[in-house]
Amino acid sequence: MPALSRTYVYVSNAADGEIGCYRMQADGALQAGARSKAGDVVGPLAVSPDRRFLYAAVRSQPYAVHAYAIDPGTGALAPLAVSPLPASFPYISLDKTGRYLLGASYQSNLVSVNAVGADGRVAAQPLQLVPVGRNAHSVRSDESNRFVYVPTLGSDQIFQFAFDANSGRLSSNTPAVAQMQPGTGPRHFVTSADNRFLYALSELLGTVTTFALDGNTGLLSEIGSASGVPPEAKLVPGAPRLAPKPNDSTPPRQRERDIWAADIHLRPDGKFLYISERTGSMLAVFSVNGATGELTYLASTPTEAQPRGFAIAPDGRYLVACGEKSETISLYAIDAASGALSLLRQYPGGKGANWVEIVSFD
Repeated sequence: MPALSRTYVYVSNAADGEIGCYRMQADGALQAGARSKAGDVVGPLAVSPDRRFLYAAVRSQPYAVHAYAIDPGTGALAPLAVSPLPASFPYISLDKTGRYLLGASYQSNLVSVNAVGADGRVAAQPLQLVPVGRNAHSVRSDESNRFVYVPTLGSDQIFQFAFDANSGRLSSNTPAVAQMQPGTGPRHFVTSADNRFLYALSELLGTVTTFALDGNTGLLSEIGSASGVPPEAKLVPGAPRLAPKPNDSTPPRQRERDIWAADIHLRPDGKFLYISERTGSMLAVFSVNGATGELTYLASTPTEAQPRGFAIAPDGRYLVACGEKSETISLYAIDAASGALSLLRQYPGGKGANWVEIVSFD
């Protein structure tokens, strides 16, 4: 993999309402830059495919997406526009053309598509609002940009859509969903670079399920799964986290030992896959069989408290993790042969950190 030249790390700090910016040096060391104002409970970030723009969704009312222009020379974010969103989105992404912003709403059980102009501004009115199953937690296109997938944690399904990049329209595939076992709770996912496999993380079990992805039809077929939670963690299967119902006298669930997995990323060479688990505050690594898609759990590493988000540098050498209950971020070196993580250093961060994006320029 080529060495990085100009690489920037962006971290959403929900409690501060700001986005932190760091410049990554050749040895991985991070140099803090200016923070950018966003809004209360700033959450998911997304970067345009051409790396010109960064988008941040605010999860407090009025719901909105903030667009920033990225300075490739300094990494600085210049506020560009603020556009309304129809709901609170825990996840946003761009399609492969960068012309459409996709959003998933956990509370409202829907996904949306908004047009994005050549100037990076997000249209105020969505092109489409599509109801899906309970607790939609992510939305992404496949590598071909012909298909879009939406895991719905509360209904244990992955919704399968055909995507028209000319119009930005989603249409249900047939079948419309890939059904998973009850209690799985699919959350985030990634696709392999060759587009043959989709890896879906279970928030409630800490497992990663491998699906074969049919490049012609876009349909998913479950192959198998592997757990990223070591037995010594002594965690138990979790349950969906929902707002309490009015006048509900049911005692709240005790969640101190619930599995609560969050994020998932592949190393760019596709040889290793990583997940975060919040209750145990750890990162887990799997080896990936590129021919079969099979995952093998290798090890877990302690990390920031309640690690909701992390990201891997484009050259595959470093991983940066943040924690919702930590005011530091952790920088790890990734061993190219084993996938093992080695903590290099912690850096001051913000409050309520929940998302990391890393952008590199040649």
